[in-house]
Amino acid sequence: MFKFETINNKKILKSDAITKAEHFFTTRESVVTPKEIQSLKTICKNNLNDIADYLQIDKKDIIIPVQTHSSNIAIAQKGKKYPDTDALVVVDTDIAILLNFADCTPVLLYDEENNIGAIAHAGWRGTAASISSKTVQFMIDNYGSKAENITAVIGPAISMKNYQVEESVFKEVSKTLKNTYNDYFFFDKNNQKYNLDLKTVNYHQLKELGLLRIDKCNYCTYDSVDVFFSYRKEHGNTARHSAVLKLNK
Repeated sequence: MFKFETINNKKILKSDAITKAEHFFTTRESVVTPKEIQSLKTICKNNLNDIADYLQIDKKDIIIPVQTHSSNIAIAQKGKKYPDTDALVVVDTDIAILLNFADCTPVLLYDEENNIGAIAHAGWRGTAASISSKTVQFMIDNYGSKAENITAVIGPAISMKNYQVEESVFKEVSKTLKNTYNDYFFFDKNNQKYNLDLKTVNYHQLKELGLLRIDKCNYCTYDSVDVFFSYRKEHGNTARHSAVLKLNK
């Protein structure tokens, strides 16, 4: 279940599915990444300072990769830059990871048994490359995680009714699923396009890999543009909300 809380009186969104690691999604109030809206720079800087204080770390220890809609996964380390990375795994309790979104699907992963976490950025390209389940597999292969011990939190993203794609995109995404499901798409005969729910595709990918606990957010970024950012609704002229994760010591 998701609920709003605040950092310095600015709204953030949390899930109660993860209780032993600090995690949240920023909103328009707590935005830290201005992107196309350069007038937000000072606000974003102040909000990042607030988040660093909230997490009790230096803001330079909030690791923020440059996302390129790839399926590249890396381990977050202090002082290191990530120029082409769309999933970060964190094992160091002295740092936090932060990835940015504006309609794409944020997927937080947390292995309570091993105190390991990750965030994946799953737009349609990332979803077609199974970035969420590949990040889980990375945790399994490199840190001995077990799928049944990993909790996933799928954050706010654009909903099926607002996200239309060509048949080629629909087919690429559908190929990632082993089973047949009817709950992540419908075909719009008028436009000859598919309406696609990337949150639900990622949910099925993770379920098929063996995850037992998945909290999927109902907020649509397109419909809730007063709270989050939507690249489609705002025609590309928008900032980004963020997914943040820090392990507890």
